[in-house]
Amino acid sequence: MPRKKFRFSPHSESFAERSFQEYLQNQPSPQTTRTELLRLIRGGEDTYLELKVKLSNSDKIAKGIVALANTDGGTMIFGITDQLRIEGVRNPEEVQAELVRICREEIYPPLLPLIDSISFDNARIVVVLDVEGKRRPYRTRDGRFYIRVGAEKREIARAELSDWLSEIRPLGYENIPLQNVPETDFDDGLLWTIAAAFGDDIGSTGNYQTGEFLKKDLLLAIGNMDEFMPTVAGVLLFGKNEKVAELLSHSKITAARYAGENGNAQLVETLELKGNMLFLYESVMRFIERYCDLAKDKPRRRAVVSPEENSIVKARGNYHLFSIREAVANALVHRDLAIRDIPTRILIYDNAIEIVNPRRTNGFAPPAARAIRYGITQRLNPQIAAIFSKREYGTNIPKGGLPMILRSSKHFSGKRVEIYTSNDEFKLKIYGA
Repeated sequence: MPRKKFRFSPHSESFAERSFQEYLQNQPSPQTTRTELLRLIRGGEDTYLELKVKLSNSDKIAKGIVALANTDGGTMIFGITDQLRIEGVRNPEEVQAELVRICREEIYPPLLPLIDSISFDNARIVVVLDVEGKRRPYRTRDGRFYIRVGAEKREIARAELSDWLSEIRPLGYENIPLQNVPETDFDDGLLWTIAAAFGDDIGSTGNYQTGEFLKKDLLLAIGNMDEFMPTVAGVLLFGKNEKVAELLSHSKITAARYAGENGNAQLVETLELKGNMLFLYESVMRFIERYCDLAKDKPRRRAVVSPEENSIVKARGNYHLFSIREAVANALVHRDLAIRDIPTRILIYDNAIEIVNPRRTNGFAPPAARAIRYGITQRLNPQIAAIFSKREYGTNIPKGGLPMILRSSKHFSGKRVEIYTSNDEFKLKIYGA
């Protein structure tokens, strides 16, 4: 098996502090011996080793490097034939420079490689590229993900992409690019409102372009001049409602009202809400206000329900307005979108509002479940959160997160908010006054 430990200098500066070329020029002399190299070559290609005769197609090389990086790292050697003969490369300096360029410009996030040139007695020189995937997942410039299986690289199919990303980095789901989504699937009015609110002179000059704005200004899409692939975050935030329901059907929300104090009571009404995040937030708040009273200040006394009243809904709960807004916003922003079979649910009972959200339990509870009570979170979907929380997006949500919800709701109703984490679900139950 090729090396799984890589020869990075422990005293080298970070990538942000010096360029790729400076990094390479200041590296110590190659530590890969000819004996070690020959041992690797004799073993042939496998999951962690790829052999190349020459560097002739940068796109294919980029795919190969991405595959190695996404498969826990590996080695690529240039100057070796399919028959495992050492032919060498003609211009090792040019090969090294092109590899540096590929790792910097053709792969996202950029890779910091280690490159050796090793010479043999017959004057043949091979170039060895070591790759370590510290920041997986990696993708090519056109938004494709690859892994290495045995001696072959394989593109991750769309059907399995979310599962694969969920396994290696669950916090990055919002950055998955969606192919075959045209610019016409986006709400230009919502996008223009964002741009105009920050003073960009868009619209009045007639130069507004949806794709360019999403890619260059909001960083919610990728692709070159001829391509446009929006991310999951871009579609959820700015997609047209019907397109979001079609492209990301698992982002729907179920809202229900029960005539009792738990889910075993009679169901009064249920709705399935689909659309972009602004639509979902406003729709959920309208549904809650249909059955509950929301107020900024603590009520002086409990509402009295007439014994003659024969309504199915026995009473209207009274809740702190800002706590409910923040709880609904948190549910939308921080749900674990990689979990497809658990929808977000808003459940209204006679005495409480319960919000159930998909959230990976493994690695989260119980330590993180306790930490979030103090505002220390494993923050999911940071790009979505950054835009959704801005008033320019159209939401009017308070600040303070879960600590504010816990504190204000208890002061308002006199009852402590309940938090549960189990079976890949995060549950928040807020009691009314």
